[in-house]
Amino acid sequence: MRIESAVTSISWIPSEAVEGLPKVPFTMGVAHYDDAPPDRLVDIESMHQADLFREANELKAWIEVEDGMIVGHGQTGGGRIGITRLKVGPKELRVPAVALPTIQKAEAGDGLVRFTQTAGGRTGAPAPRSVHGKPYFQWNSAIAWTTLELTIHADGKTEHALTGASPFPRHWLYDDQGALVGKSGTIDFKTWYREAHEANTPWGAEDSPALVTAAESTLERELAARLMGGGGTKPRQVAEGETVFEQGADHDDTLMLVLDGVLTAEVDGEVVGEVGPGAIVGERGALEGQRTATLRARTPAKLVAFSASELEQAELAKVAAGHAREEA
Repeated sequence: MRIESAVTSISWIPSEAVEGLPKVPFTMGVAHYDDAPPDRLVDIESMHQADLFREANELKAWIEVEDGMIVGHGQTGGGRIGITRLKVGPKELRVPAVALPTIQKAEAGDGLVRFTQTAGGRTGAPAPRSVHGKPYFQWNSAIAWTTLELTIHADGKTEHALTGASPFPRHWLYDDQGALVGKSGTIDFKTWYREAHEANTPWGAEDSPALVTAAESTLERELAARLMGGGGTKPRQVAEGETVFEQGADHDDTLMLVLDGVLTAEVDGEVVGEVGPGAIVGERGALEGQRTATLRARTPAKLVAFSASELEQAELAKVAAGHAREEA
């Protein structure tokens, strides 16, 4: 019997994710940010042809089982990398990207096989800059990548994870059915820009661990798009360890949309959950008139504040119910 499974990551550049001088081409319209990928992957080849992502890492694997024993296994899939589009006057330049060799590995254990795959590359456009560590200067752009892990058991159970990733851009994780199940929790453009050259990547000496959060609900994604479309307020930067909401405090009609970073939810001093990019927080206070949990920044975060009055009570209740199920 053959048991097959897959896991895929999509890498893309959200709005305002680039910082410092490299942001200028985006501000001027020469370079562009990306639209968010879909909630469900249907045809990754069509997405690639339409240039809907910067990179994709598609790990596919299988095992053969006879009488409960694994007698064979194999791994397919690989990386895909997009075209860099630069608008110069009325014309658009399409600069081919540079894909690095896909790194694949399979390890057989007791009743399972664990597959890993690293894929990535860099834009073909030059990015001359000083960098940390030898050779202290790079002409080529920084490298972006993801490392996926897929475990297939002889009894048919499968597990997947995003175990490593570049600090930039955003990476989304999809299961074998194409459903969005996780997101990289933070973007650190400055570190990536100065440090992600060959020696500091999986093609050199090291990988970077990925901080992954569960994907927010479909309802939250719809509400976030509506809220951001209305303008909202200027994003607020929150330092690691800073308190966003305090349990027991009177509600001040404020909701927060997490643009980047990870927040922990604490009830009576105990961590009961965490949320990441795309999540809407503060909804229970709007419903109950008092903050029911302390929300604290586990990492540096970027938040946008909105008034709870911009959403219907029924919508707030559905968001709160979803968070309650996650914490349980």
